[in-house]
Amino acid sequence: MSPRRPDLLELSVDALIALANAGFVKRALKELDEGRMPRIEELDDGAVRAHYDDGQHATLAAGRSLREAVCSCPASGLCRHRVTLVLAYQRWVRDAAGEGADEAPSSDPNNAVADPSGDSAPAAETAPQRWTPTEFDDAAIAAAFPAATVDLATRLAAARPVIALQAGLGDNAPNARLPMCSVRFFSRSSLLHARCDCRQGSGCEHVVLAVWAFRQWRASHDEGAEATIELQPRQHGERSDAVGFDAQAQALRDELGRLCLRLWMDGSSQSPLLLEAPFESLRQRCAQLGWNWVLASLQRLQDLLIAQHARSTRFDPLQLLDAVAECTARVDAARQAGRARADGGIAPLPASQILGIGVKGEVALDHLRLVSLGAQCWQDQDAEGVRVLFADPDTQSVTVLERQWSRTDAASGATPTALMARRIAGQTLRQFASGQVVTRGAKRRANGVIDIAAGARQTNVLPLAPQSWDQLRAPLRQPGARALSAHLRRALPDFVRPPQAIEHLHVLPVHAVLDWGWDAAEQILRARLRSGGEEDASEIDPGDCLRLALPHSAAAVGAVDVLARALSGEWGAPRAVAGLARLHAGHLQLLPLALVTEQRALVLQAESAPAQALPMQAFDYAGSALAHQVEQTRQQLAAWLRQGLRHQNAAARERMRALATGLEQAGLRRIAGLLGDAVDAVGAVDPARLPERMALLVLALDGVCRDAVEPA
Repeated sequence: MSPRRPDLLELSVDALIALANAGFVKRALKELDEGRMPRIEELDDGAVRAHYDDGQHATLAAGRSLREAVCSCPASGLCRHRVTLVLAYQRWVRDAAGEGADEAPSSDPNNAVADPSGDSAPAAETAPQRWTPTEFDDAAIAAAFPAATVDLATRLAAARPVIALQAGLGDNAPNARLPMCSVRFFSRSSLLHARCDCRQGSGCEHVVLAVWAFRQWRASHDEGAEATIELQPRQHGERSDAVGFDAQAQALRDELGRLCLRLWMDGSSQSPLLLEAPFESLRQRCAQLGWNWVLASLQRLQDLLIAQHARSTRFDPLQLLDAVAECTARVDAARQAGRARADGGIAPLPASQILGIGVKGEVALDHLRLVSLGAQCWQDQDAEGVRVLFADPDTQSVTVLERQWSRTDAASGATPTALMARRIAGQTLRQFASGQVVTRGAKRRANGVIDIAAGARQTNVLPLAPQSWDQLRAPLRQPGARALSAHLRRALPDFVRPPQAIEHLHVLPVHAVLDWGWDAAEQILRARLRSGGEEDASEIDPGDCLRLALPHSAAAVGAVDVLARALSGEWGAPRAVAGLARLHAGHLQLLPLALVTEQRALVLQAESAPAQALPMQAFDYAGSALAHQVEQTRQQLAAWLRQGLRHQNAAARERMRALATGLEQAGLRRIAGLLGDAVDAVGAVDPARLPERMALLVLALDGVCRDAVEPA
């Protein structure tokens, strides 16, 4: 039998869940397994029709997507009949092929069996091949999309968006991550089954852009599994010029340098009101040039300055140090990428992606399913809030929901509302942070921040279960500590990547809890876990060790006790952990945010637990002597940034010179020289270059601190 609809045979169960929803697919599978098979007929024009026992019938015409199927039932949108039609058609074709094989057995000595498309394939398993939708030419696009959609895609391509591409392999569909949405291709023979997570869902201009991006990737002869490309304009005669630094761009860079110089010389402890005018001027300049990622870096810097003065739990002096360095480094990296391209060279990333050119606004999302990976609570003098971290199992992307509320004045006599009792979309914050969210009322910005409409009708929240993370895969979920360490080492630096509201959030399996305890001096609960490696190994490979570090926070006082109870096995053995990962002294460290055990899933800062006596244990996490020395230098620079270089006394300068001498003796002469420039900054001949050199110093120290290990 030669079926007329190979596109329907290519739709896997996961694809149908993405195109419809899990409830319809599960119900359809259950009915078919129980023998309630509809009568299938394939019409001469390629349409497929299913007749059901309840008297209803559904039809999916050729050249139509699943959402365009017609059903006689009262449902106005997708229904179980439409979803069952596809699954029943696949079984109908498979059964017909099996009957044909019984009537005429194959003489192939390899005992070939018929696949659902009617072709024969050897029984022996073959390695899955990578595939991309590059075979769809302009004629296929014109046949699948209206001319208006192609014209809109052409206009969007003129902005040269940067698109991250991932080839399909096995059950994983090819994926294109555009600045505002993601597109997945579930069929090799029809573009109508491509799924976009924008409000339109399919048949949109984003699918056309994704096809063009994959074709451009093929033209570059890059045979890798992933790539990031800058989409070329589609209009003839228009070429992509390198991003140049004209007078306006140079003026913005100079003004940014003056702001960073002011922070370094006078310190971040100066009044934020004095810095408001420079920040506002830079925001306007970035908006004029379309430098959206530079604007995001500036906003992060200003938020940290505000948090510092509000004495917020969100403030971290080392994050402030990195934020000041990133503002300068991002612009300089883009300038170098533009120069390399203008000279005919190759840059790892286009300047437009580093600067965020062409990234605009927000996009309304279609049916969205989110799984919580943790929450971060914060508070300051006047407000409190939370960031709930979600994973989208369909696109493997990370999104962040942010909320904040004013703290009730105790003098008013009103009873303050507990943070976890506050409501989002009709649900308490505890339910929201510890759940799975299904919504049709979400909007997402390019930095991963989502907003969910206040109405409860479009949003449902289900409890987080131990199986909720099972659909997560790489790069979000890694098979072990060794794999995640390699992933972090391969990753591009943060100052050239698109800034996200949350960085380096990952999920790892937990195979054993080695030891844990409370560090009373630093007020941190530390633990060592085994993630990866052989189950019956006599010795634990250091590469498979994962180090947890959860500091006590006034905004979530019960988180430490919840983690301690989980590590002690109160809810069964821990099976997976989600958190913010980083490399320190060659070791993988994780700030845990959520944990899955044999019995339940725990979002640490959303749970409550009574205080308990914790076992004291000292952990030697300093690493090598060089890593300890570099960390001391970073801490000292963070303190100088808060106080200002011009306000350091002679004793402080001598301490820093001693650190510079130690770094030079360790072979880090360039870093020692940059540190010496910081010590002598007040008398520097060219203070305009100080921000650039300080950014280089901070980034170099961060790289050494990440990889410095004790020599064998």
